[in-house]
Amino acid sequence: DCTRVMWTPPLRESFSYPFLVLQMLLLTYILRIPNINKGSLIALCVSNIFFMLPWQFAQFVLLTQIASLFAVYIMGYIDSCKLQKILSVHMVSLVVCFILMFGNSMLLTSYYAASLVVIWVSLLHSECLFKVIEGCAWLVGTVTLKYLTSLAFGVADDAHIGNILKAKFIGYKDFDTLMYTCAAEFDFMEKETNEKYVNIMLLCGVIYHALQLLAYGVLAILIMRLKLFLTPHLCVMASLLCSKQLFGWLFCKIQPKTLVFAILALMAIEGSANLQTQWNIMGEFSNLPQEELLEWIQVNTRQDAVFAGAMPTMASVKLSALRPVVNHPHYEDAGLRARTKIVYSMYSRKPAKEVKKELIKLGVNYYILEESLCVSRKKPGCSMPEIWDVEDPANSGRIPLCTLMSQDSRPYFITVFENSNYRVLKIPNE
Repeated sequence: DCTRVMWTPPLRESFSYPFLVLQMLLLTYILRIPNINKGSLIALCVSNIFFMLPWQFAQFVLLTQIASLFAVYIMGYIDSCKLQKILSVHMVSLVVCFILMFGNSMLLTSYYAASLVVIWVSLLHSECLFKVIEGCAWLVGTVTLKYLTSLAFGVADDAHIGNILKAKFIGYKDFDTLMYTCAAEFDFMEKETNEKYVNIMLLCGVIYHALQLLAYGVLAILIMRLKLFLTPHLCVMASLLCSKQLFGWLFCKIQPKTLVFAILALMAIEGSANLQTQWNIMGEFSNLPQEELLEWIQVNTRQDAVFAGAMPTMASVKLSALRPVVNHPHYEDAGLRARTKIVYSMYSRKPAKEVKKELIKLGVNYYILEESLCVSRKKPGCSMPEIWDVEDPANSGRIPLCTLMSQDSRPYFITVFENSNYRVLKIPNE
């Protein structure tokens, strides 16, 4: 429930998450102590940096943390001085990451950065504002500042994130959002996951961590892959069942050891069944057609031959065959999204001549066509030709180009390799 190991090896968020655990531990310590020492703030800053560096979506998780802390401040549980010091750490770590990421402007124009600035300004004028007004001002100010900074810097790298949220709530559709929302890991969280949480008794919470848990819950419900943050936090919060401060009144009537044993026994009923189900899954990863493809590329193409195709396949071509590629799975770049859209036009219903012309502009020598992308349909409206029908209604109703290429690639392309899954099309320059 924490990773996507059932579909793919651990990805960027899996490498970031341990640093978030350390960061939340340090933050919890800072919230508890009356006087903050510099060492704690430096450690918090370092953990922030290491959390953000591997994963481009870390900013959204930290946005929920800032929102939770601001809510704790509004409720009066921490003072403005302590919150200002924490905000300072976040600002410094954000600037350091901006530099280490070679000037990634998406960080400076993010909701996270806008939220930090808006909260800082509100703290300077907190005596003039009612608490409810502060909360509303933070929300409106964050969205407004994010919009203005994106406009000022001309940054559209994270524009698809807002569109994904629009797709979740109002059914908005375009090529980029469908590429995300048609994938299972970006769908709403399954009903079964929530039932598992309840059955193994992982629901409890206090102040900041309760708010953080709520934020992780919202993220996980909207985007299933973010269960990575929700599930471990539920486990951490479950440890509060042993807290004398919270449940001391209960310990007076029941021995703590008896209570813990009873809880573990109840958890074990569902937990052991879940473990047994997982242990019964046997198998190994094998992709012989892709191995054949990569070996053919290494033997039969030049070192400087440029390839285009599906994003996951291009990652393998770059890593294993060491050939240049025009697109890859990093989608948080407006220019790369535009290139990927051109590459995926092979699965549209556009004329072959038009697609070839655009691929030549990108400098592509070989195109790797995957029949599975042409015909597979995870759910209604999610095959590649159907996704293109939303983007290119003018050609709707025509036979998909990928189907035509599978039958006969001439005269615009030349088939130079073919197996059960892949077809390599050479693109003549004339």
